[in-house]
Amino acid sequence: MRRTVNVHDFRQAFKDSGRNDHFTYEGLGALFEYLVSLEEDTGEEMELDVIGICCDFSEYENIKEFQENYGDEYQTIEDIEDQTTVIPVDGDRFIIQQF
Repeated sequence: MRRTVNVHDFRQAFKDSGRNDHFTYEGLGALFEYLVSLEEDTGEEMELDVIGICCDFSEYENIKEFQENYGDEYQTIEDIEDQTTVIPVDGDRFIIQQF
């Protein structure tokens, strides 16, 4: 049995699982839009797996914070996009698919 979720349900699932601090409120909105778009592009429905999403994606405040985990050879968003998916959030904030 499948259940369609909206952005509110998506955010609530993270809160209910104790993972609401893994992404910002805005980050969850951007991630939701990305995942819905991915479903539409591939034609495949996804199961909402909060833990899996937390393992697959991370949010960064800016490139400097990203560099602390991945190294300073990544100087621009374009450098990061050469390696993985980048989901803009707001301002300098972005989400990446872990690599």
